[in-house]
Formats: sequence, structure tokens, C-alpha cells
Amino acid sequence: MTAFTRSLQVLRRFDASAFGGKSAALGELLCAEIPVPPGFALSTVAFTAFMSQSNLDAAVDGALAGVAMSDADAVRGASESITAVMRCAAVPQPVAEEIARGYRELQPSNSPVAVRSSAVGEDSAETTFAGQQETFLWVRGIDAVCSAVRDCWASLYSAQAITYRANLADQRRPAMGVTVQVMVDAEISGVMFTCNPVSGDPSMIAINASWGLGLAVVGGEVTPDDYLVSKVTGEVVRAQVATKSVQYVPRSDGSGAERVEVDPERRDVACLNAPALSQLVEVGRRIERHFGSHQDVEWAIDRSGRLFVVQSRPVTGLRRDPPKPAPASALSAVMDTFGAGGKRGA
Repeated sequence: MTAFTRSLQVLRRFDASAFGGKSAALGELLCAEIPVPPGFALSTVAFTAFMSQSNLDAAVDGALAGVAMSDADAVRGASESITAVMRCAAVPQPVAEEIARGYRELQPSNSPVAVRSSAVGEDSAETTFAGQQETFLWVRGIDAVCSAVRDCWASLYSAQAITYRANLADQRRPAMGVTVQVMVDAEISGVMFTCNPVSGDPSMIAINASWGLGLAVVGGEVTPDDYLVSKVTGEVVRAQVATKSVQYVPRSDGSGAERVEVDPERRDVACLNAPALSQLVEVGRRIERHFGSHQDVEWAIDRSGRLFVVQSRPVTGLRRDPPKPAPASALSAVMDTFGAGGKRGA
């Protein structure tokens, strides 16, 4: 591939500045032989070409000129103006050709993919932009993939992302890579922290799980099952099975996802059995060992029972002093970190 794209298989953590933290982390996971859906990554060079071709930097500067970051309505208005212009701009032809080539090699049968934002600086040990940029699931066809890539780029200027960068006092122009991966037909999905995300206890792994894609959890539409497992012994210290009344599944035409009701007989059934929990814990240990730090891992189990990891980032903002005893919850940590509108999903 060219400067615009590269296989995830060859990316390593030192590629984060050129391809974004998400894509670089996925390359590391593949290097560690963690089960990750195959895919390719677009570099920041592709984003820069897109911005340059339509003189979009000038549009960004004009929209943000004089806007006070403390004025939420003004920031929102500037964001809407910027993203509207970006979504009308054409993807440069050389970039579109590389996307098409990568997609055909990845999915010769025109099967669906996930298109995920991979911003530079995202998923680092110091900062996390998680939930601020877009992810698109069950995207099918070259034209749709190109549109999803452009929408990922535009989401770099969401109101939340603009404000976050301003609070960091980061004066650099933001840049974004994009990850394109084979879509996992998830029967179950969730999040795993390789420590207790509430107390910081490194001897525990916290897992939450729900039926279907993870969209219902991050949207606050369902409370997932919640588990706390000893990293040392594998003992399930706590298991809380929730009522899971809705889930997101692929649309009948195989393009995009839709919200449906969970069959009544499955709503109060635990998503994960003992072997699945054991497999997750073992994968979590391996990921933590590879990166040398506690990790926040997104995972999915497909309809044939295969486990895939779709993202891993360092856990940030851990407590240094244990709080008063309280039930640790992977879900509460997700919501505290990303908010109800966070962009997760297998």
C-alpha cells in the first residue's frame, strides 16, 4: 500500500503519530497474536490531503474565529458549520482509490466493515479522545466506506472534541487516521478493564457484557451484565446479571445496525458462561503483559463463539487511593469516562 494506507498487521506503537493511536494499538495486538479482525489503516497524510484539496483549514479557522470555548452554544454552532462543510467535500481521488483497493483486498465479496476514527493522541497513557469521534458499523460497499471515512474525519471537529483540545491548550492542528476492519457479527460484546477501574486494584479484571453490538450500553439504553474476576486465580468475585431488553444487530439488508428487542427468554440470562469469562481473563492478561500497563479493552464474541478484540487503550484516571468500599462496575467506569454518548461498539 502507499503513504495513504497500510495493513494493520504491520503497524506498531511508534506508528501512532502517522496512523493514530487506535490503529497502532491494533497492530500491536496482532503482533502479540491477540485475535483481532483484519483490516487496514488510513494515515494522517490522507486526512491532510483531504483538508488541503478543499481548503478546509481556512473554513475551520473562520468558523472558530472569536468563539469562546466557555460558550457551549457558540462551540456547537461552529462545530456544525465545520462538519457540514467537511461532509460536502470530496475525498481526494488518490485516497479514494487506495480505500477501494484496501476494501476489495479485505472484503472481495463486498461484505461489511467497521470504520473507526483513530485520532493522533487518542488512546495514549496521558490523554484519551475516546467517545469524541465517530465509529460506523456494518458499512458495506466502496462508496459507503469512503463516506464513512469522511464522516470520521469530520467528527474530529465535534463540539466535544473541540472543547477537549482547547482545555488541553493544544494549539496544533488536529490530525486523524482511520481504521477499517472486517465487521464482527457480534452475538455478545462488551468492555474489559485489566484492573478494578473504580479502586485501581491491579489484581482484578472487570468485565461487562450485553447482547449484540455495544451501542445499547454506551447509549445508556441497557445495563450490561457486570463481572469482577481475580486476575490471579480466575475466581469470579462478583457477577451481576442485568435485564437486557434491547440490543443492536445488523439490519436485514446487512448495511448498518438497528435497535431491536431482546427475546423475553434471554433478557435475564447471563451473556457469558464460565469458559467465555475464562477466555476473556486470559486474553486480558496477555494484552496487559504485552503493553506493560492496565488496559481498557473492547471485545466481541461472534455467533460462532469466537472472541475478537476490537480495541485496546491504556486505562487513564485511576484512583491513587482506594475509595470507601463500593461495588466496582465496569459500566460505571465506562460512563464516567465517556459519558452516555460515547462512541463504542463492536
